[in-house]
Amino acid sequence: MKQENIKSLSNNFEDHSQTTENNIEFWFARDIQHLLGYSEWRNFQRVIIKAKISCESTKNNVLDHFVDVNKMVKLGSGSEREIEDIMLTRYACYLIAQNGDPRKEQIAFAQNYFAIQTRKIEIIEKRIKDWERLQARQKLTHSEKELSELIYEQTGSDRNFGLIRSKGD
Repeated sequence: MKQENIKSLSNNFEDHSQTTENNIEFWFARDIQHLLGYSEWRNFQRVIIKAKISCESTKNNVLDHFVDVNKMVKLGSGSEREIEDIMLTRYACYLIAQNGDPRKEQIAFAQNYFAIQTRKIEIIEKRIKDWERLQARQKLTHSEKELSELIYEQTGSDRNFGLIRSKGD
């Protein structure tokens, strides 16, 4: 896949995200349908059904990730009509990509995109844990130094530090 296609597909996905009043990020299924290369809603609904089954299988509440809604769309004549749509979380979009037809370039890209995003989060979480562990070690080192200084001030010798430490501080 060409680099410009990758950038375009990635930007299109993020550009279609929306936010509720409660700051919950979501996408409309009909928008995602076209981004993933499905021209017919009925074909895309089959993928959504598989994604919902995957969601249930992992003990997630389907209604937390797939919310049925109705929305008005403009017709060519200028009038409007109500259509069914689904609000999807990022997790729902991921499940749809995993259950889509991998022969479609857009689906293959989406599967890769979500794998890379997941790995990025894993790396960030690891770095945060490493940083927290480093902070804890630095705090312990500082505390040990203060304790050593206090023992020296009270006893006049640093020999007693080992004795006190062996007694459990």
